[in-house]
Amino acid sequence: MRVKRLSLVLICALMALAVVPAARQALAEDAKTDPGLSDVLTDLLHGVEGENATSGPDKRVPFGREEVQLSFAPLVKQTAPAVVNVYASQTAKVTSPFEGDPFFEEFFGRSQPRAQSSLGSGVLVDPTGVIVTNFHVIKEADQVKVATADGREFDSKVLLKDETLDLAVLKISSDKPFPVIAIGDSDALEVGDLLLAIGNPFGVGQTTTSGIVSALARSHIGVSDSSFFIQTDAAINPGNSGGALINMGGQLVGINTAIYSRSGGSIGIGFAIPSNMVRAFADAAKAGLEFFERPYIGAEFEAVTPQIAESLAMDKPAGALVSSVEEAGPAAKAGLKPGDVVLSLNGKAVESIEALDYRMATLSIGTNASFGVLSKGQQATMDIALERAPEGARAAEVTLHGRSPFSGAKVAELSPRLAQRLGIRTDVKGVTVVDINRDSPAADFGFQPGDIVREVNGMTIDTAATLEQVARQDTRWWRFTVERGGQILRQVLRY
Repeated sequence: MRVKRLSLVLICALMALAVVPAARQALAEDAKTDPGLSDVLTDLLHGVEGENATSGPDKRVPFGREEVQLSFAPLVKQTAPAVVNVYASQTAKVTSPFEGDPFFEEFFGRSQPRAQSSLGSGVLVDPTGVIVTNFHVIKEADQVKVATADGREFDSKVLLKDETLDLAVLKISSDKPFPVIAIGDSDALEVGDLLLAIGNPFGVGQTTTSGIVSALARSHIGVSDSSFFIQTDAAINPGNSGGALINMGGQLVGINTAIYSRSGGSIGIGFAIPSNMVRAFADAAKAGLEFFERPYIGAEFEAVTPQIAESLAMDKPAGALVSSVEEAGPAAKAGLKPGDVVLSLNGKAVESIEALDYRMATLSIGTNASFGVLSKGQQATMDIALERAPEGARAAEVTLHGRSPFSGAKVAELSPRLAQRLGIRTDVKGVTVVDINRDSPAADFGFQPGDIVREVNGMTIDTAATLEQVARQDTRWWRFTVERGGQILRQVLRY
């Protein structure tokens, strides 16, 4: 009789999973008359309440020991072997106020160069030994070594690097294939997705942390001007730079690159470069390109401000405003005009000028792209060819010598391709600094690649030959004007 009653009560309890709270209350009252059934019903009713407390139909409390013991361990075992440590070292010149003084050099000797090193992480993305890391990890390094997760150490070669993207590609070699992490689609990420971050924080050894996608399409974080960052709360610390951001499918969705911190440690705000950008950059390196080339359409863009959006009868400020169009360029041929606003690219919304720059950089040269455009108040679609930036009548690069602040700087006349390489607007003309010897007067005076020299000692600089001639002047006073990032800098000094 008791067994029959137990079966009946259990059946009623299971039916209570779908009935109203009043029915559940009746079952609870029934349990009071039979204390032996109280524990069973209590567990069942608590399970129902826990399940109903969740927010979605596919969510519930763990059922059984196996679900309680769910772990990221299989995912870590699959991906961690492809995350490496990157050690970069350089020899820095130590300057002394007594440098060149015969008396002090006789008694104290010359100042000796000092070795400096930096530590970061990297990700193997090709079994032949291709590694993606951050530019700032290997910046100005004389030697870059890589240590794999199994303890092996390799000398590496830098295949490609780009400061504006904060990305670099290294190459190591072995007679056996390396473990890799497949590159996933970062555009498929949504806020709230689970992520793992793997790297070597503070040099303590390979470390894995977990978190979620906190936000997408972050820009202006002080690391790169042209990336579209993934924000995550997975703990990222110094040394994690260049490490892997992994989704739950075991795919690489980002390269960890920066943190927001007031103490130097993680406070739950980290940033990663999206994998779609990483894939395009790695492909360029494997193709043997000297620098990362973005597709060129012959147009320049500006941000859409609230005032501009209002004047164009737009609901909100979004997209990228066309500021100039190169005559006879791909954009001009397609019908794009100054004043038009690009709202989408290949069906994906363009929220800002940074979004357009990012999405274009991930596309392949030699293909066509579909631009959604607002032109004279009307929506239109334009197919624009993505071409290589023209090299133009490029003059040979000239390294400046002589007793001048420019000594040690390599300069050249701007072409659209050179401007793109240096992160300058492709419609800018002039003579620019291409490279600088770090032990030269030009480096000491703070010149940077991308600086455009406009005037020196009252003479307009329009060719590299003109600047070379002026830099050889026999004078100790120098007055020059330099354009940097759209700003004009004027300097007068005695050298």
